[in-house]
Amino acid sequence: MTDHASTPGPAVHQKIDTSVPHSARIWNYWLGGKDNYPVDEEAGDAYTAVFPGIVTIARSSRAFLRRNITYLVAEAGIRQFLDVGTGLPTADNTHEVAQRIAPETRIVYVDNDPMVLAHARALLYSTPQGATAYVDANVLDTDRILKAAAETLDFSRPTALILSNILGHVADREQARSIVTRLMDALPSGSYLSINDGSRGIDPVFERAQDAYNESGAVPYNLRTVDEITAFFDGLELLEPGVVSVPFWRPDPDSPAPELVAEHGGLARKA
Repeated sequence: MTDHASTPGPAVHQKIDTSVPHSARIWNYWLGGKDNYPVDEEAGDAYTAVFPGIVTIARSSRAFLRRNITYLVAEAGIRQFLDVGTGLPTADNTHEVAQRIAPETRIVYVDNDPMVLAHARALLYSTPQGATAYVDANVLDTDRILKAAAETLDFSRPTALILSNILGHVADREQARSIVTRLMDALPSGSYLSINDGSRGIDPVFERAQDAYNESGAVPYNLRTVDEITAFFDGLELLEPGVVSVPFWRPDPDSPAPELVAEHGGLARKA
């Protein structure tokens, strides 16, 4: 039977604040979604007025994630995913990509945005053979994440940890690295880590737009250098082509030639 569940946490009773722009809703707006408010559209439009390329970054990030998941399921044989900081449902969510290839795949989504929680039902739709669950938790609360995820995932089996555009919300670099370490330490050999985040040192216009956004009162997002993003994979076996601008990570053969964007990511295996 279809297995799905939602694990509420301390944030479950938070109200959705429609007076302040929120990064998840703005990202949804840039991806063409409808789960946002006028304040998010205004913030998104203000950002694109300075840096129109952010829409390309958002969509390139989503395409990178799709290619990652396709590789993990079709080639690496992964059947379990822990997607932390999932954001609002859009097209090609993790469970949709994975279960199209292997219907028995099990996915746990983690976020603490009350709007994501309100839309968790869309994330919890699963094939009868597989399972999906939603955990309401902050990325900083790794113990809660692992405990709740273990109700759906078997951590004795290889699992893919997805951290897509979430570590930028952790300002302290060492704290962000400790989150990655804590989560990966709980996963067995043969597990994988997928990370992609906005990168600094590539496009100064992007950096100015992001700095202005961070000063607007919205939840800040911190760009990192390519070396800093690469350091999150320390101790793991990086798959080719390493940490690259996301359109260059194993592009689809029939796609147009990739173009450099200030978003870098990679995929690595735990030995």
